[in-house]
Amino acid sequence: MVIITAGMIGVGKTTLTAKIADHLHTKAFFEPVGENPVLPLYYKDPKQYGFLLQIYFLNKRFSMIKQALSDDNNVLDRSIYEDALFTKENNAEGNISDTELDVYLKLLDNMMSDLNKLPKKAPDLMVYSETSFETILYRIKKRGRDYEQIDNNPELKDYYYKMWSAYQDWYQEYDASPKMKIDLDKYDLEDPQNVATVLGMIDERLAQIR
Repeated sequence: MVIITAGMIGVGKTTLTAKIADHLHTKAFFEPVGENPVLPLYYKDPKQYGFLLQIYFLNKRFSMIKQALSDDNNVLDRSIYEDALFTKENNAEGNISDTELDVYLKLLDNMMSDLNKLPKKAPDLMVYSETSFETILYRIKKRGRDYEQIDNNPELKDYYYKMWSAYQDWYQEYDASPKMKIDLDKYDLEDPQNVATVLGMIDERLAQIR
């Protein structure tokens, strides 16, 4: 089985990805954040680095999903299927021009066409994590990445809220594979009992798919 996790920054999907991979005794592919040379630059100047950041992520996510679908037994922390959500929001914010968006979407279409040539063409399950916006802000602050903090950047808080809202529509529209939603406010993964409950819910959904 190939599972992808999705959700807003700070929601807890990286933790969930690790828990799923450990539970299923499989490999986890994590989103490239720590080694991303563009991300800190983007937070300082999104208009200059918006397009470069999206191309960087698109390349990484394309490589990850190809490998995962080829291996056929993996869990991915975020994937190419939600990549366009960020690019379109950057375009709406004026960080990416219409021409850059058009170039990006054509490149994405070419990549998705390549995925359709693989023996496995899509994930078996998408697990979407959600919380309240207040929880998102709390967890972003708690993990302490300087460039993600909103204390001296009210525009960044507005961006987070727009992405949080956009993700809810994205989940409704997602149709590349079976999907499920996990409330990580209700099931805070710091509680081992909640971890067991969430993994049980995923097991049930996988049983339905199989």
